[in-house]
Amino acid sequence: MMISHPVADMLTRIRNASARFHPQVSMPHSKMKEAIARVLAAEGYIKGHKMIPHDLQPELMLELKYQGERIHAKQAITTIRLVSKPGRRIYMGKDEIPRPLGGMGICIVSTSQGVLSGDEARKKGIGGEVLCEVF
Repeated sequence: MMISHPVADMLTRIRNASARFHPQVSMPHSKMKEAIARVLAAEGYIKGHKMIPHDLQPELMLELKYQGERIHAKQAITTIRLVSKPGRRIYMGKDEIPRPLGGMGICIVSTSQGVLSGDEARKKGIGGEVLCEVF
């Protein structure tokens, strides 16, 4: 099956699995998705990620993070939304990178030095394409 926008598909899978309190979610692997998962894990939004090799295409498995028991559980990711879309790419300089919820959330930016969180990109003094916001 051909996926028109792999990052949007990844975010939708995470959003759906988190809404149903699934412990993990899998998707087709790509370097971009793995880099986004690395940022989410570093910022504490997911427990971890791993690549599972298969014959045709490897699979990326994310372990989702919750606080509390299932009945009273709270998701670590309450909102995850795509900013830069195929029809409208959003590029921002180092001073324009957004701070979701006044700094309580993160944005993920694709830069010339790899995929970074908005804070890391600001510290390094580089801008790029704002992929998504997470809070």
